[in-house]
Amino acid sequence: MNATEARNALYALVKRAEEDGRATLICKGQKRQDRVLLAPLDLLPAARKAEVLPSYVLSAAQKDFGDLVRRAAQGQPQVLLRNTTPVAVLLPADAVSATHSSDPVTDAAPAGGAVNSPRNPERASAPRRLATLGDAIGAVLTSGQAAGPLFGLSGLDAATGGLPSGRLTLVAAAPNVGGSLLGLAAARQTALVDGRKVLYAASGPNRADIMRRILAAETGGDYPRLKQGRLTAREQQVAQQLVQAPLLIDDGSDLTAEAIAETAPHVKDLALVVVDRLQAAHSARLPLSGGRLPDASQVLASLARTLHVPVLAIVDSDDPALLGLLDADVLVTLAPKEDSSKVQVTVAERDFGAIGSAYLRPDLLHARFLDAGVAPVDRAGVEGTARSLGSAVEQELAEAALPYTSGAQQGLPAPLTHVLAALRTALAHGDPEALAELEPPLAEAAAAPPHLPDTAEGRRLAAALQAYGTAASAGTSGQPDAAAAQPTADHGHVPDGDEEDDRDGLVPGDEEDEPEGAVFPALRTLKDAVARSKMHPIPVIRTEERDNGPWPLISEDMDGEPRWVHPDITLTRVPHIKANGKRVRRDQLEVPGSFGEGVLCLIDRNGSYPSACSAVPLAPNKLLHTGPLDTFDKTQAGIYLIDIPQWNRTDMPHPLGRIIERPDDQGRVWVTTPHIKQLEKLVREGHLPVAPTIHDSWTGKANESLLKPFYEATRKARTELVQAGGDPYKAYKTRLSIALRLLWPKRQEQRSPFWRPDWRMSMVAEASVRHWSVAFKAVQEGHTLLALRNVDAAVFWTPDGTPPSTYRIGTGFGEVKTKFIQPGEIIPEGDD
Repeated sequence: MNATEARNALYALVKRAEEDGRATLICKGQKRQDRVLLAPLDLLPAARKAEVLPSYVLSAAQKDFGDLVRRAAQGQPQVLLRNTTPVAVLLPADAVSATHSSDPVTDAAPAGGAVNSPRNPERASAPRRLATLGDAIGAVLTSGQAAGPLFGLSGLDAATGGLPSGRLTLVAAAPNVGGSLLGLAAARQTALVDGRKVLYAASGPNRADIMRRILAAETGGDYPRLKQGRLTAREQQVAQQLVQAPLLIDDGSDLTAEAIAETAPHVKDLALVVVDRLQAAHSARLPLSGGRLPDASQVLASLARTLHVPVLAIVDSDDPALLGLLDADVLVTLAPKEDSSKVQVTVAERDFGAIGSAYLRPDLLHARFLDAGVAPVDRAGVEGTARSLGSAVEQELAEAALPYTSGAQQGLPAPLTHVLAALRTALAHGDPEALAELEPPLAEAAAAPPHLPDTAEGRRLAAALQAYGTAASAGTSGQPDAAAAQPTADHGHVPDGDEEDDRDGLVPGDEEDEPEGAVFPALRTLKDAVARSKMHPIPVIRTEERDNGPWPLISEDMDGEPRWVHPDITLTRVPHIKANGKRVRRDQLEVPGSFGEGVLCLIDRNGSYPSACSAVPLAPNKLLHTGPLDTFDKTQAGIYLIDIPQWNRTDMPHPLGRIIERPDDQGRVWVTTPHIKQLEKLVREGHLPVAPTIHDSWTGKANESLLKPFYEATRKARTELVQAGGDPYKAYKTRLSIALRLLWPKRQEQRSPFWRPDWRMSMVAEASVRHWSVAFKAVQEGHTLLALRNVDAAVFWTPDGTPPSTYRIGTGFGEVKTKFIQPGEIIPEGDD
């Protein structure tokens, strides 16, 4: 076909290339010296990226068709566009093996020059296209690096290689593990970061749920608070910025796989389809559920192949039998670890098995996952034991810096960004020489860190830089931290038994009774208090029972500690050098002028935990499954599954504190008796509209005096020792802390006369409730609360020398110490 004929038939030839995959030979010149193929994009996959090669819309290409043919014949491929979408390409015919007929109108060759299968005269469809091995090799070599959508999580992206076009990827996770958040991560990365169009088919969550989860993940805002419709000014600003994001949501009723397949072809420049979610349990309300899932999976796989786009579907089950029926091309399985701060993700391809694995860190409060490193797997999918290069502080610093080095967050100076990116690269490549070269600039950055925003990402990076600086000053920043996995006791500064961390701080021998003549035999006193009860308490739950019943439901997150800062206050972690020369970081609160004149009044409660023992409601015997309850029974104590009550006040933290940070998929949380009683009281006083519904419970007969003898003995000892101070008082605090931690030792090898996590968490929750309640009384009297921290620290904005009258000043249990500092000063801690 000559160029003039081809120009006149251009639209028809392009349609043939698109729909039938047939290439047309076009000649130009008196001697037909310029020979090109108008070919489908399969022949040159790189042409799908319109920005890589010269590109022309069809109307412009038809006008200048002769020039385009000449350039293509000279070896410069010319991409033809329909609007902005590549649809065909002009290639030099001499560089492509092709067969063609002599018919000037249908003078065409199949894509890649491979033969077409014979046409069946009894069928009206076009013959099927067959590709040679050379076609496949050419496509791989010319397409360059895969450009499929990513999750935006480096470890997982390294394991998957991105989401492959034309294939169905299935994310499988049991309920409450967070499978839907991976679908959301891919949608956020593709639409918000890469600016490419995403179709989000929501079968289960609605568009409001999706918006709130995206907003929580992007801003670091608390998802439970966003569900209540409470947005900060910054969150409202970010929401406005996301209005134009290329993310299309279909949350209509009767959403079927067929409906998704019908909608997707009408979305121009579609880069990704997310289906959230396939529900394993049958629901008459959800077509994408139960026995209809295998057929739906086939429809979605066909959609991926037809449109040559990735389809990512979430299924709320990790049942191998069900996953086998769904038969996805790529399977991404989430499995929680014993360490609740990690989830392992295994990536497998059909007919091949596991190809990679990664760890993710759940951040459910902000509706997202964070990187937690790559977990190597062998071909059988078993977790490997690769040596970890670099110290724990280096690994954490690289992970904490990822939001900034990836470009997702802004605000770091360019030199520091480059250094942190180099650190991540050195760790990933296992380059000890590069790590050694990076130590001086990293130590310099840690010694004088930049101002970081008060977001989850900013606080994590600030803490990581601080830890690196501390390790650098001690000369251990580059040493693998073998001891990091072994909990060690710190029996130094223990403020009244209230200091907490993620470990129990116990060592072998702590479970032994104190020797005769000890300053304060705290453990013996606690054992005696429990033993004298007439309710025959069970101090130790047998090991074989601990993996069943209520015990796996109890976690440290049930403490209810507030850890709250007023939304109008800016908290910054700033460097500070202690009197002994040690570099540390301390909090600094920036108070706006709208708060008026005043100073920061620091409140420090004495003995919050032992004081809580005076009347903490406990079940001395086993907890029995009492299921849903119409009302709270004051004669019982235990744990309760409730809805998170709405709290609209911005001058006080939520009554449940950080418990609300880890709701299940239905927005419910497990709490202990002190928090149930607190919510009931707030309802009676009119601060909450209704008491929360109790969806499930494990309870036993309540007793508030079980630990009271222990409280009385510790109070008496404190009165005698606090005046003396020095080593005796320090020994008293140390043994008090050990005794209370032994109520629930975390490590199996740690022996203890107790194993009652419900007692331990009820005691901590009682301390949190008392701390919150006294602060709330102060706020009701007109005082301004700036921060409520842990179970014993509060910061108020008051006239100089005037603490809130709701607190009793003194050294006894339940009383407080006060200190006043000027705005801009750091908040001292411990022995500062």
